[in-house]
Amino acid sequence: MAHTVAGKKKLLARVRRIQGQTAALERALDEGTDCIAVLQQIAAVRGAISGLMSEVLEGHLREHLGPSATDDATRSQDVEAVVSALRSYLK
Repeated sequence: MAHTVAGKKKLLARVRRIQGQTAALERALDEGTDCIAVLQQIAAVRGAISGLMSEVLEGHLREHLGPSATDDATRSQDVEAVVSALRSYLK
């Protein structure tokens, strides 16, 4: 997955921000913060995860499924793997 290696620094920065957001969510729950504030924090975490998923997915599609990336058989297998990952993500 060269696209994740090439963008490693940027992706790790996103993951670290998500860790910070989940830590804030944990603190909010532990401290009995108002439900609306907790819901807003959950929405922020979800948005951050979606952004990370979008970035990795776009890189994968461009690198592994682009017009000259691979042969048809390999491309077909990769499409199925992406579909499977998306189904899991969207559950």
